[in-house]
Amino acid sequence: MAQSKTDGIHNYFSKNAVAINQEDLTADALMSSEYNIPLTFTEKRHIEKIIGTQKPSGAWRMKERMKTVSVALVLCLNVGVDPPDVLKIQPCAREECWIDPLATGPKKALEAIGCQLQKQYERWQPRARSKLSLDPTLEEVKKLCQSLRRNAKEERVLFHYNGHGVPKPTENGEIWVFNKNYTQYIPLSLYTLQSWMSMPSIYVFDCSNAGLILDKFTEFQQTREPKIEEGGLSGSTTSSGSEVCRQCILLGACSSIELLPQDPNLPADLFTSCLTTPIAMALRWYVLQTSGKLVKGITKELIDNIPGALNDRRTMLGELNWIFTAITDTIAWNVLPRETFQKLFRQDLLVASLFRNFLLAERIMKSYNCTPVSNQRLPSTYQHPMWQAWDFTLDACLSQLPAISKKQAEFQYSTFFAEQLTAFQVWLEYKGINTNPPEQLPIVLQVLLSQVHRLRALDLLSRFLDHGPNAVSLALSVGIFPYVLKLLQSSARELRPLLVFIWAKILSVDGSCQVDLVKDGGHKYFLHVLDDRDMPSEYRTMAAFVLAMIVNHHTAGQEAVYQGKAISICLLLLDYKHDHRLRAWCALCLGVLWQNFPVAKWAGVRDNAHEKVGNLLEDSVPEVRCAALLALFTFINQPDNRTEHAINLNNTIGIQICGMTNDPSPMVREELLSGIAGFVAIYETQFISLAQQMLEDEALSNQLAGSPQKMNNSRNVSVDRLKSVTGSPYTRDGYMSQASSNGVYGSSDSLDASSPNCSSPSAPSYFSYSANASTIKRVASSNASLGIVNVYNTMWRTLLQLAVDPFHSVNQLAGIIINLLKNKASASSGLRSANISISSPERNNTSSASSHSTARNMTASETTSVDKMVDTEFFQWSCKMFEKSVMTEFCNKKSTNADLEHEKQNMYADNVKVKVKALQEHLQAPYTPIETEVFANKMNTLPSILRFHPYDIRLAVADNDSISLWDWEAGVKLNRFYNHSSKTCKITGMEYLNPQEAEKSLLAIATDDGSVRIWRDFSSKYSQLELVTAWQAIPDTSFIKMTTNSPGMVMEWQQNSTSLFFSGACKFIRLYDTNSELKVMDLPTGSDGCVTSLLNDSQNISLVMASCSDGSVRIFDTRQAPSSSRICSFKHSSWVINCQTLKGDGNTVVSACRGGEVKFWDLRNRECIGGLSVGSGLRSMTIHKQAELIACGVSEQMISIYNTAGDATSYIKYHEGFMGQRVAKVSCLSFHPHLVRLASGNVDGMVSVFMMSDKSK
Repeated sequence: MAQSKTDGIHNYFSKNAVAINQEDLTADALMSSEYNIPLTFTEKRHIEKIIGTQKPSGAWRMKERMKTVSVALVLCLNVGVDPPDVLKIQPCAREECWIDPLATGPKKALEAIGCQLQKQYERWQPRARSKLSLDPTLEEVKKLCQSLRRNAKEERVLFHYNGHGVPKPTENGEIWVFNKNYTQYIPLSLYTLQSWMSMPSIYVFDCSNAGLILDKFTEFQQTREPKIEEGGLSGSTTSSGSEVCRQCILLGACSSIELLPQDPNLPADLFTSCLTTPIAMALRWYVLQTSGKLVKGITKELIDNIPGALNDRRTMLGELNWIFTAITDTIAWNVLPRETFQKLFRQDLLVASLFRNFLLAERIMKSYNCTPVSNQRLPSTYQHPMWQAWDFTLDACLSQLPAISKKQAEFQYSTFFAEQLTAFQVWLEYKGINTNPPEQLPIVLQVLLSQVHRLRALDLLSRFLDHGPNAVSLALSVGIFPYVLKLLQSSARELRPLLVFIWAKILSVDGSCQVDLVKDGGHKYFLHVLDDRDMPSEYRTMAAFVLAMIVNHHTAGQEAVYQGKAISICLLLLDYKHDHRLRAWCALCLGVLWQNFPVAKWAGVRDNAHEKVGNLLEDSVPEVRCAALLALFTFINQPDNRTEHAINLNNTIGIQICGMTNDPSPMVREELLSGIAGFVAIYETQFISLAQQMLEDEALSNQLAGSPQKMNNSRNVSVDRLKSVTGSPYTRDGYMSQASSNGVYGSSDSLDASSPNCSSPSAPSYFSYSANASTIKRVASSNASLGIVNVYNTMWRTLLQLAVDPFHSVNQLAGIIINLLKNKASASSGLRSANISISSPERNNTSSASSHSTARNMTASETTSVDKMVDTEFFQWSCKMFEKSVMTEFCNKKSTNADLEHEKQNMYADNVKVKVKALQEHLQAPYTPIETEVFANKMNTLPSILRFHPYDIRLAVADNDSISLWDWEAGVKLNRFYNHSSKTCKITGMEYLNPQEAEKSLLAIATDDGSVRIWRDFSSKYSQLELVTAWQAIPDTSFIKMTTNSPGMVMEWQQNSTSLFFSGACKFIRLYDTNSELKVMDLPTGSDGCVTSLLNDSQNISLVMASCSDGSVRIFDTRQAPSSSRICSFKHSSWVINCQTLKGDGNTVVSACRGGEVKFWDLRNRECIGGLSVGSGLRSMTIHKQAELIACGVSEQMISIYNTAGDATSYIKYHEGFMGQRVAKVSCLSFHPHLVRLASGNVDGMVSVFMMSDKSK
């Protein structure tokens, strides 16, 4: 058997072994190493669907704004004469509008009261047209109402009725006025009043038993509804009777059984005073309270002389009014439904003021056993906690009043707003959006008016909006929009970052705000921020996003931003190296600016925009490359492209864009197809000609082959059917849900002998598969051989190439475009098309006859413009970044979800346990035989690759075209799935990516056609298998045509550098960076043979080792230029099977060839330091790097295991069991990365796992 060729091998390894530092073996050190290993394919583009968010635009806006333009003030006081049905006590409340009517003559008093009431209403709505009607007759009221309604048209009219001098309302629904001589009370029916006032209207009834008026008014309205709907009543301005009650708002001073309070300390019109002079009434009530006050000695005379003006917030009176507005707004927002709040507190300025003051009226009048009423029923608010804040504010302000009145002190501003902002901050820090909304939000809105608190308020508002779309919607519903729009006129530099952030959040939720920004010139603000070199890049990125949203499908916005020199600003930022998001959004901004806007395009041509954007096609971030593609396609897909200059320019740009065909990111390739679809829609005639040529080639090929297709059945399903399956427009993930429903993923079909007829599930085929992958490639190459280099031929070849793309949605998108063109070509030429299968590179079992139709039956939808059928929604998906937590996004913070973090910690702790257990096994491994068979299962296919998961019990077994997952401890099959490669392709490489993430790890599958696919959620038949990404790592045209034993494509994965290496039957080694999803370099092998295996050791991460079929092992340094990257070569006598390194510093390479030579190489000295001879016919070799074991499978139906001293520790010849059979020839071997476990696959389909025996040999 095997003998040592070098006696000093054991001594060499003993002498040069790296000492194990025991401290490094602690759990903490091992845990830390787990956290330091980078992850790959975990970006949002890999995890979520590339689709936008469907959101209603402007849902927070009022459907219609309304103004109260006319006010009817009807006063029935009859000063000096009390009504007969009201018994007044003496003394009693007398003041009307703060005027004592008995202080002067009745007529003068009445006029003074009327004028004062008019002034009080004008304060709330200065532009309203108010008219007095003092002690009126029935006819006067009629004329007044009809006149105001006529002038108001469809705007709101207010009817204020003071009935203190007339009898109470009747149960028949009547209020009282006078006759001409004031000798009789004349009833006025509410039904009649409704017809005079029409709608919309608001009524204020200040009289006893006012609730009776509201009840009868509503009853009459409901009676009128059917007549209004039938159009039977004149004078109605409403369009629907169902809106009648909502169009009329009624406020009453008390319920139907209550009388107005007569306390002499109160005004007689207490209700009116609360509604029209709330601060004066609140102060008067404060003085009247005998308890709950912190300040004593405040008299009526003092409060009547509070300094300041109501509209000046810098004075005491103005600040009290400001705080009162904030408090009543806050109460209403917190207790009312959003729709009711919007209607009553945001639709109409006067109505909002009356309802704010109505809350005060309820609080004050409740203390006098009176309950104000309204037909828009409001929850009771008189005990709301915010009233305590109001009482405290009054105490604090009025405590200064004595000293201020004596000019002994100056007014000190209230701490109310600062305290409320602190409360809001506490909510943000400790509660969050998942709880009830913060009650202070309306107060934040009010604080924006103050320069003192504005910066802090904007900062807190930004943090609130960053909670997501719900937070933005809440802020918009409370009325934040006009305030932040107005602030764009501010020149304060410190506000710029906050305002840009806020507007980015607003536009991410509601893009319709673009109209308001352009109308107010707000776009200039964001142009200044974008052009500000001193502004941090994240805020410039947000400014670019805002500008992109302003111009998106908005011609006025495009014109405004174009005039603001946006093109030159964005072009300067395209090469900004420090933030890829800024580059991407500047490109996206240019893209949407150029869309159907030729003026901007030709301005870009003058600045060489297409060349500068084109440089981004090689960017290291896929999102930037997508943005560049979008911008370039909108640049060339213009309606004015018929000029010679435009055609030449498009030809140049189009050919450059098609160079992205082999981009590793499927998102980029999808965007490429989306842009090509737009180009095809413009130049459809040229592409139909190319499709006709393809149809003719297909027909000729079929004739030459002697098997003409049945042309009548070769028609594809209609586009209508396609749309019904994939949705319209087509989105990237349409395939996944369909495939899942058809059982493609997570198939549990057995691989063992009990089910020999294992089915081969396929991807759903939306088009008949009558032109296979080879046909497409043949046609593509024939087009290339024409030598015609123009954009149409180039894009057509791109479409044909992408029709066989390994990623589902990419080949489907290409298939949609090609088949639509072929349908139109066949319809115009009379030929019948053999449609390309969208899933053409995938496995197909059957072709349903129902998927065919004739050209004559082509539906109208098949003539739909192709660009309408293909939509990647990349722009909309990019906008979603601003919907979520932007602060987390730009600060690169990871999720702080405690549950996820705990789960990850437990997962890494389990990984450490595996490593610790493995370290113990490694000490015994060189001297303990490995012959205990712990898993054995015979399959009906030939296992070609085996891979243990490093940290759990999964064993992946690959055959030609499927992968099965096994629990090797329990002997249970977990799942089986197909790689979806074509029938002629076989799996040649398999690696776990992100193995430290256990169940979240990925599986990379390479096939001999040069493609690689990355899968997630593959471990269980109950999970939803998903293809993360796929690309053509090496074009199949690069492979050497070998007669036998072609290795296809081999693959190596390095987790520490997140790099994938590919080679095989080709002349180079290709390196990909999975983070950037880009090809890094091609290293020429310099070998006449093929590469049979690759190695990139984690200890020497810059070195790549390739074993070759010519007997060489070649070492490359990726830090060198490709032409000089090969630093040394080692030689075997025959085809090298594998090469791997041993533990330590990675400088010892072990390689084996078919002739049975196993050699040890020292990378530092570049020499052979020993070897083994394991016998001829070596079929497979693998190494356990940590345990320093070498397993070899030879043609003698045996597995031999050696230590590095050259000693054979084990010979595995038989399977375990009473009737243990002889081990068949080995097809593949694999050691567990940590534990001492060996998996073997045999040509008879047997897969086994062996571990160390309990007793030593």
